[in-house]
Amino acid sequence: MNILMALIVGLVFGIGLIVSGMTDPAKVIGFLDLAGNWDPSLAFVMGGAILVGLVAFRFAAKRERSLLGEAMRLPTATQIDRRLVLGSLAFGAGWGLAGYCPGPALASLATGDAKPWIFALAMVAGMSLFELLEWISARSLRNA
Repeated sequence: MNILMALIVGLVFGIGLIVSGMTDPAKVIGFLDLAGNWDPSLAFVMGGAILVGLVAFRFAAKRERSLLGEAMRLPTATQIDRRLVLGSLAFGAGWGLAGYCPGPALASLATGDAKPWIFALAMVAGMSLFELLEWISARSLRNA
């Protein structure tokens, strides 16, 4: 049942990204181009997502189990640290350069265009490099 619900939610999310224009790199870059020909339409998409998220997180915070019976595991971090800031800057720079972020890039893979595939492969390579560096760092701390 959980796999079926994950599939349904993923499909709804992907369709929402496509309908809202979040999978169109030109539209995303137009939204991020504050000094040029700015396209504010994605601000409404993001605003809607934030509102839904606020309601969903408030509802979820009051529960011990999800609607499907799984244990609730909400984020617990509250500090803004160097890693968060640097990660946010890297995410924003990548989004601005490519016009894709992870969700829309994955939804765009079905188009057959090479750009989302290149982005997704670069994303996986970057995540793998991060995990490798984390593993090396943890191993060196254990051996010190």
